[in-house]
Amino acid sequence: MDMKELKEELNRHLTEDILPFWIGLTDVENGGFYGEVSSEGIIDKNADKGCILNSRILWTFSQSYIRYGKKEYLKTAAQAYRQLREVFSDKEFGGVYWSVRYDGTPADTVKHTYNQAFALYGLCAYYEATKDEEALELALGLYELIEDKCRDEIGYLEGFNRQWKPAGNDKLSENGVEAYRTMNTLLHIFEAYTELYRVTGSKKAGKELLFMIRLITDKIYAPDRHRLDVFFDRDYNSIIDLQSYGHDIEAAWLIERGLNVLQYGRPYMTKGNVGTVAEDDRCFDISVMPVTDEDDVAAIMRLRQILDDLTTTVYERAYENGLLYNECENGTVDTGHIWWAQCEAMIGFMNGYEHEPDRLDYFEAVTAIWDTIKERFIVKAGVLQGREWYWGIDKNGMTDTVNPIAGMWKCPYHNSRMCMELISRLK
Repeated sequence: MDMKELKEELNRHLTEDILPFWIGLTDVENGGFYGEVSSEGIIDKNADKGCILNSRILWTFSQSYIRYGKKEYLKTAAQAYRQLREVFSDKEFGGVYWSVRYDGTPADTVKHTYNQAFALYGLCAYYEATKDEEALELALGLYELIEDKCRDEIGYLEGFNRQWKPAGNDKLSENGVEAYRTMNTLLHIFEAYTELYRVTGSKKAGKELLFMIRLITDKIYAPDRHRLDVFFDRDYNSIIDLQSYGHDIEAAWLIERGLNVLQYGRPYMTKGNVGTVAEDDRCFDISVMPVTDEDDVAAIMRLRQILDDLTTTVYERAYENGLLYNECENGTVDTGHIWWAQCEAMIGFMNGYEHEPDRLDYFEAVTAIWDTIKERFIVKAGVLQGREWYWGIDKNGMTDTVNPIAGMWKCPYHNSRMCMELISRLK
């Protein structure tokens, strides 16, 4: 499959399958979107509605409207925006709830930093699409809240109760541990702040991105193991021997996008509206950006090498036969295949190929994963409009029909973003 054919297929899949499916989940009676759809296509109209899902729908349809200009995409984005503003937002204590009931009353009032970050991410996209000043005000308020409530002097924290008192981190902890800090939360704060910087030029957000760059290079990346560690205690000591292949390949391109938005990117990333670069090896002009000293420059240069290392390592350790494995814990590889990691692998390997055009194996991996997605992940046409993806494929090659195709964590964010990213990058 050549680039043109792949681009056409991704464009059709996004506009004819993914976006119509989620438009069809609009809850006209109670607002927002239905909270869960089974693998058989059965809508649970009484399921709780997750704020992360709502924020990701907000981002997806705001970005789709920017790209295609279709009024139904803007209408869907506005539905998600109203739900975020009127239902998920805590008017008394600030921030957004984890979830609400089907009728919009609060269900889980936990305040999690990861959740605040995705709400900010979605609001930035909606502001870019509409220039709605109220959305910008909400976004800036969430940014200030994250900086005020969700961090200490050495990094970002995780879970809080409704009144912003520290609480457990069961939401973003797995594998039998409960983490004080996580790579996943940091990665998506970085993503949200990247978009805030891109749409507003906020120098404060730019400085915080530099702060996170230092954390990634100095605390999160494990150079001896060529990976990002996942779960940490307060002082950034890793508390489990774990590599998340999907998060590593996601970080490989997502953090580079942040560097590019900051104008620290590499020349090939100057297509479109994402900035300019200098002509020297640094590829950025430190005189106009929030770099404060040469240590920042050194961290940025080191980070580029880290991102390349992550791409190579994930390809060598986790990619096989058109799919990406899930993770490796204590030296044992989980050979299952989760849906979102396939999306991130497609973008990450395309990103690697753009840097190293002689690595045809990277591009071949992109097309092979897409072929597998078409064959094994995309749900066949059913009772609902459009088509979504199954949750995954287990280590025995069996499709997961237990987990929902739409739910708290099953959303249009990863696969729609994959389509948009590759459509933009493919020639």
